[in-house]
Amino acid sequence: MTLALAVLSVSTGLLAPSTAIAASGGSGLGPAPGTSSKSQPPARGSSTQSNPLGDGEAASGTVTASGNGISITSRAFAMLRQQLRFTGTVPATAAGQVIELQRRGSQTGWAWANTAHATAGGGGSFTIVWYTNHIGRFQFRAVIGLASAARAGSASPSVTAIVYRPSIASWYGPGMFGTVTACGVKLRKGTLGVANRTLPCGTEVAFYFQGRTLIVPVIDRGPYANNADWDLTEATANKLGFADVGVGTVGAVPLPS
Repeated sequence: MTLALAVLSVSTGLLAPSTAIAASGGSGLGPAPGTSSKSQPPARGSSTQSNPLGDGEAASGTVTASGNGISITSRAFAMLRQQLRFTGTVPATAAGQVIELQRRGSQTGWAWANTAHATAGGGGSFTIVWYTNHIGRFQFRAVIGLASAARAGSASPSVTAIVYRPSIASWYGPGMFGTVTACGVKLRKGTLGVANRTLPCGTEVAFYFQGRTLIVPVIDRGPYANNADWDLTEATANKLGFADVGVGTVGAVPLPS
């Protein structure tokens, strides 16, 4: 699909995942990696990400940020091998110039990497499409001009979005409450967590299911049936609205610290 040229920017809300780990608790979406959870004033000319999601709440679907004459908006999440579209504006004087979309996260070694580009149209509006070929939680920014990955872009606002891999999940709990999991967690009806065969205990995993998002730690080993990759605790399944499904497809991605 050919990258579209300038379109008008869409005003939207924002999503940014949490990085807290708790043996019996999950989190919604909070500060991006490398940022403090404490309230801090934004840098001059920049904007902070807004409308974070709470535990298991329906996803707003979009993220947006603006500052220093640049705005950028995207969906807050996408599945692997799907399109993730970014729209925004740059100063009108940049009309006709190339706008480089850059991303950073664990997959890029926490360095900014050129991802896709398009040309700014009249008035400085742009649309850039990335065909997602990596899973993970990424920050994205738009830089004016053909930029190297190392080019400074501190003036460009960034948004955070998650790319999930479709995975098979099941859930468990009844009949096992009161037992201790393979990671040493006492399983209770309200325990938020997930079982996985290989990920280290405590690894945070982000899940998406039918518009709901949740981040929980690995607390157990399994599953070993139904060709499933993940076994959600009952509390996790309830928060995601997955409890009535039994076995089904969710979006999932581990979040390295």
